[in-house]
Amino acid sequence: MSIHYKKGLFIALFVLLGVCLSAFAQDFDKIQIQTVKVTESVYMLAGGGGGNIGVCVGQDGVLLVDSQFAQLMEKIKAAVTKISSAPIRLVCNTNWHYDHVSGNEVLANSGALIIAHEKTRERMAEEQNFPEFGQKIPPFPEPALPVVCFNKALTLHFNGEEIQVTHIPRAHSDADLVFFFRKANVIHTGDICFSKVYPFIDVTHGGSVDGVLEAVDKIWGMIDANTKVIPGHGPLTDREGLKAYRDMLAAVRERIASLIKEGKTLEQVLAAKPTADFDKTMLPGVPAETFVTVVYNDLAKR
Repeated sequence: MSIHYKKGLFIALFVLLGVCLSAFAQDFDKIQIQTVKVTESVYMLAGGGGGNIGVCVGQDGVLLVDSQFAQLMEKIKAAVTKISSAPIRLVCNTNWHYDHVSGNEVLANSGALIIAHEKTRERMAEEQNFPEFGQKIPPFPEPALPVVCFNKALTLHFNGEEIQVTHIPRAHSDADLVFFFRKANVIHTGDICFSKVYPFIDVTHGGSVDGVLEAVDKIWGMIDANTKVIPGHGPLTDREGLKAYRDMLAAVRERIASLIKEGKTLEQVLAAKPTADFDKTMLPGVPAETFVTVVYNDLAKR
């Protein structure tokens, strides 16, 4: 395993799983939670580098999609209170990564019901082992674990919404869910879609670049030109933004695949800068080198 390979994935996992010094060393006291109104009943909360939180409000209470960092939970709850004084009743996880689920325990202890894919509960209940880096993440405590789990699909009727929950396998990870609020015409993609930032694909745990492309195509077929898209990371977007993300991912994938076919090493692929024409439009997040390394590793092993 090359030094560049280890360095790239080391950064990616730590940035997006929140288990590195960069996650814990940040000053949570200075982080502000941003509230974005998507529709009259659906909002997006962002801040602190964790996954974007979807918020659905109405007569039944509050539903959250993802719970971000536990260290920010008081700020997250304060932001929710400004939208609605109703209690947080349901918390749904788009995947099992730390930056999407670490607030689960606090919310469950406050009475919220946690819903997720069955693989999310399985992953959270066991030690996470990343042998490439000698890194291990301890199991989450029992209260943090989802109590309602399913495999393929689920429909929630809440706040007058029909929320279509769909598992898309082998995409960003092995437990990705998308949440489509049909009445509001809003979809929360979790980490299947990153908006204006390079993505992290967890190839160690069932993800693949081709799986993400297939997943984006599936989401594309579910929505229309008026659908608002809450991505796992990055600003609120829409169907055209989803297309731009797919075009970028497909272009970089094909460039890297061609270089691999030519026999190029990872170091040579990195030197070729296959993301160069996209770099200037991307917001800070996953470094281009990390993104390229992840895609290279995924494609080179086939």
